[in-house]
Amino acid sequence: MLDFTRYYLLDGGMGTMLQARGLEAGGAPERLNLERPDVVREVHRAYVSAGADIITTNTFGASAHKLGEDPAPFIRAAVALAREAGAPLVAQDIGPLGAMLEPMGPMPFEEAYSQFARQVEAGREAGADLILIETMSDLLEAKAALLAAKEHSDLPVLVTMTFGEDGRTFLGTEPATAAVTLTSLGADAVGINCSLGPKDLAPMVRQMLSATHLPILVQPNAGIPRMEDGKTLFDVGPEEFARWAEVFLDDGVGLLGGCCGTTPDHIAALKRVMAGRRPCLRQKDGLCRAAGWQKVVTLDLGTIAAVGERINPTGRKALKEALYAGDYTYAAELAISQEQEGAELLLINAGLPDIDEREALPKLVQAVQRVSPLPLILDSSDPVALEKALRVYSGRPILNSVNGDPDSMAAMLPLAKRYGAGIVALAMDDKGIAPTAEGRVAAAERIVAAGEALGIPREDFFIDCLTMSASVSQEEVLVAAEAIRQIKKLGLKTILGVSNVSHGLPGRSALNAAFLSVTLAAGLNLAILNSADRRMMEAVAACKVLTGEDKGAADYIAANAMAAPAEAAAKPASTLSELILSGKRSEVPAAAEALLEKLPPLEVIQDHIVTALDEVGRRYELGHIFLPQLMASAEAVKEAFTVINRYLPEGAGEKGTIVLATVKGDVHDIGKNIVRMLLENYGYRIVDLGRDVAPETVVEAVEREKAPLVGLSSLMTTTAQNIAVTIRAIRAAGLDVKVMVGGAVVTQRFADQIGADFYAKDAAESARYAARVLGR
Repeated sequence: MLDFTRYYLLDGGMGTMLQARGLEAGGAPERLNLERPDVVREVHRAYVSAGADIITTNTFGASAHKLGEDPAPFIRAAVALAREAGAPLVAQDIGPLGAMLEPMGPMPFEEAYSQFARQVEAGREAGADLILIETMSDLLEAKAALLAAKEHSDLPVLVTMTFGEDGRTFLGTEPATAAVTLTSLGADAVGINCSLGPKDLAPMVRQMLSATHLPILVQPNAGIPRMEDGKTLFDVGPEEFARWAEVFLDDGVGLLGGCCGTTPDHIAALKRVMAGRRPCLRQKDGLCRAAGWQKVVTLDLGTIAAVGERINPTGRKALKEALYAGDYTYAAELAISQEQEGAELLLINAGLPDIDEREALPKLVQAVQRVSPLPLILDSSDPVALEKALRVYSGRPILNSVNGDPDSMAAMLPLAKRYGAGIVALAMDDKGIAPTAEGRVAAAERIVAAGEALGIPREDFFIDCLTMSASVSQEEVLVAAEAIRQIKKLGLKTILGVSNVSHGLPGRSALNAAFLSVTLAAGLNLAILNSADRRMMEAVAACKVLTGEDKGAADYIAANAMAAPAEAAAKPASTLSELILSGKRSEVPAAAEALLEKLPPLEVIQDHIVTALDEVGRRYELGHIFLPQLMASAEAVKEAFTVINRYLPEGAGEKGTIVLATVKGDVHDIGKNIVRMLLENYGYRIVDLGRDVAPETVVEAVEREKAPLVGLSSLMTTTAQNIAVTIRAIRAAGLDVKVMVGGAVVTQRFADQIGADFYAKDAAESARYAARVLGR
């Protein structure tokens, strides 16, 4: 086990060190473990001599997906080489698989988990001391790797994510969100590595420090890479690197190392800075945090938050029919609507008597998370369905629910513990719902005590004091409010399905709002409600002002200043542009048809679709929306074109051909796949050459397809120069084609140096360049 009362120093870059020793650009470094073990051992020894406490194995890409074969021999050799080099501790290095996971990509979660599990087993058998999961940009992939590590070994696990200059992953995840999620899943330390130099990582490190008590690991690049004379160069030298290390240590970081471009000299400089210092162990802050893939909600005893209730088929015919048909689009659009209405969390339920909930619930979670960043409360009485949903959930959810029945506690509490979820406890037991507040409080206390015995902290519980319908038992309606008051005195948070109070009665909105106000006054934290009901949402907003949660009434004032006139709420349908902006694609065909009855197709395209896409791009650029929402808007546009193309003359809907490729030696195609999906949804014909594509293959494809635009990408510094090689081959062939380049290590400066026509820093920019080149 690691002793976090002391600092640990990890090694530095491996790929760039191997390249300096003759590794061919784009070659798989892991193969050197068998083909040139002396070179790998030499790099390890240099870092041991520099003072590194932990040597990471040369296995960053040692997966079946990347190598195309069993990774075990490469992993076994790598662990042995690090040991032979004198490593005090050997960390098995596990990097991303190079494919996006569902719902954004094609790889199922369980397939990714299986690949990571095989790597972990090989490293454990080879004698690794710990596991380093690093350079993850997809939080769900990091989760798959972490679960595989925890469930297939008893080794300490460190997990680091990589972020862009905007402080987010390409999917929009912030450092705090990653820290909350990975902490809840049982990581021993979390952190940040790669992409940027130490100066740029500093504010992101502080975000992580604020969101977790775990030790933080930081491994920056030696600055942002640049190309000169075909070589990859870095600007941050050892002394500057060490000065930033002092900042990190002062902030509270417990583990340091380096990534791309760092050398043994950088690590030796860190060793000098760390000498004689000891870290201060940080304690848990006692707060519960729920998270979606992008958004964290901190939930304490004073929190008041609205939980959207409408993704629940009970009493909702349209959602019920959609779930029976296996169509999750409607549920996703309900998620979008509830977020727009002000819901801060969403309840997700797929329970129907004649549906396979074990299949439906995880699919429902994926569909909702594809469009909404809000944290989810997963609602099911089937522990198997819940576990399947918990596994594919990106973030930290709340599990709904457990009750005081011993069978319920035995099934549900271990799930919450295993997946680090918050948990809703129904204040009832195997005898039913007590008619008194005291009886409900006693049932809740028994559940919390059982959870604490399993290691679930008290702050992760939300007590549902149970709403009774006024049409059935008026005497018991306000028992829930009294139970809430008593629960809050015990230092526990509360949750309540407010709308149940009016079941079977007319004028439900008035009853719901009145009951909500009573329970909020009693101390209710999470109100499960219909966020489309303005009375209810206004009551929540007003209570936040009265309790001081809304400081200075800032949110209340802003919401009222922006409130639309009452008559605007009654408009019959959204415009096509609004639907594209919100990503509500099911309503798009009807909206497009309505416009085409009045306007020519090209006018609809230019004045409604292009205008909407420009606004989507602007919001994406500003960081107001992120890749999932961008893709949802693109899919809405695709729906519009299925209608518009019927009104165009034959051939008028052909927007042109674009060739895409990840360059030779690079097996990472996540960024390229995102660009492909976006451009296809915008109506372009994409010729995707895949990954590890030779320059001559790109030239042949451009010539054969007569493509006016080609996109080239690279994730690794060791393969970035192959973009330049490919561009030279294209120019030498005399092809009349524009070249756009992108990828994690590509910059505008690099694009200018190698003669690219465009630098696309993200998928949205690739769409703008496509429109510029193809003229539509």
